[in-house]
Amino acid sequence: MQKSDRLALGIDVGTSGVRAALIDSNGALAGFSAAWMADNGSDLRDPAVWERTLAAALAGLDPLLRSRAGAVSVDGTSGTVLALDADGAPLGNALLYNDRVEGPGIPAAIAEVAPRTSAAHGSSSGLARAMALAANPGTRRIVHQADWVAGLLSGCPWISDESNALKTGYDPLLRCWPIWLDALIAPDLLPKVMPAGAQAGIVTAEAATRYGLPSSAIVVAGMTDGCASFFATGADRPGDGVTALGTTLTLKLLSHEPIFDPDCGIYSHRIGTYWLAGGASNSGGGALANHFTAQEITDLSARIDPDCDSGLDYYPLPQAGERFPLADPELSPRVDPRPDDDALFLKGLLEGIARIEATGYRRLAGLGAPPLARLRSVGGGARNTVWSAIRERMLAAKALPAESEEAAVGVAQLARAALVTAPGTDR
Repeated sequence: MQKSDRLALGIDVGTSGVRAALIDSNGALAGFSAAWMADNGSDLRDPAVWERTLAAALAGLDPLLRSRAGAVSVDGTSGTVLALDADGAPLGNALLYNDRVEGPGIPAAIAEVAPRTSAAHGSSSGLARAMALAANPGTRRIVHQADWVAGLLSGCPWISDESNALKTGYDPLLRCWPIWLDALIAPDLLPKVMPAGAQAGIVTAEAATRYGLPSSAIVVAGMTDGCASFFATGADRPGDGVTALGTTLTLKLLSHEPIFDPDCGIYSHRIGTYWLAGGASNSGGGALANHFTAQEITDLSARIDPDCDSGLDYYPLPQAGERFPLADPELSPRVDPRPDDDALFLKGLLEGIARIEATGYRRLAGLGAPPLARLRSVGGGARNTVWSAIRERMLAAKALPAESEEAAVGVAQLARAALVTAPGTDR
């Protein structure tokens, strides 16, 4: 097979299923398949369910296209970890990204030694879950979800990446597991960490037979699902931002420099030569849902002129408390005065959320990130054209369409980059 004929395979392991995307040398989608966890078992924490769902997703790809995969990379849910025994087999179920450890002991121990800027604080961090699993008899290694799934292909489940390892305490500045971790967890329990996009192994003969992939295809170190979703949109240069308009408002901005602000929950993933910084506001679709149904928002939006300001100064929140762009657990929603015209009221709410978004990007820039230059939007709110026009007016950045919202496409970009420098084959 010639180098130009090879495809890059991205595998996204989410909470509900596994998605697989094949892209060509230009980044165009060549094949896509999805399979659901519920069809392969009832326990989402069971790695055997992940494996069966992975097999089903890969089987759903066209076999001829699948046979052209020259490199593969995997993303997983951030902070999902599992324990392995001495043979490298899962030791019971995983702890998922939203599982909290019980009791105050573990988070208090982390707080005592971890720097404030570490992403490993709290009872729901990857490190907290790793410490809980480390106490189980027979544990010989703690790995992340993406590590283990990639290991099914390479035979090396104890290799991680700088993105997935971040919330387990990895120091992306020093590019190592820091010394302070030794007081919390045995160093030999932690996986080897490689830069996202680095070659971590090759597809074994056994995996090639099991999953229908070419033997010796490159296995590339991946990243978290959130980072993969960012790159799926086509964002690829400093100053590129992606806003997710879901129940909450999440911003990510690509930067030359790392950005950290623990008070606002801002931390940065190291991806190649860049840093992906982000923050999440409590505002968003959840705040709108306090006042209108989805159909009412659609109907009222048709009556809104997005090109002029409403004159209303709102800070919409679903309830008291904000975390970004300002950290104030007592901040109350500001949605008064309410005009008699529901369309005008909705316009004020949409402007208020757009104002929070603009403040968030300015906050990131004030901490050292580049100013927002190009903006892509994902999530349900991105489909509201009136809201998009309001946001474009307030953010004053070039709005571009998201090329994809599939994390599998984003992580496939890492595999595609590896193919640029990888040698061709005659397979």
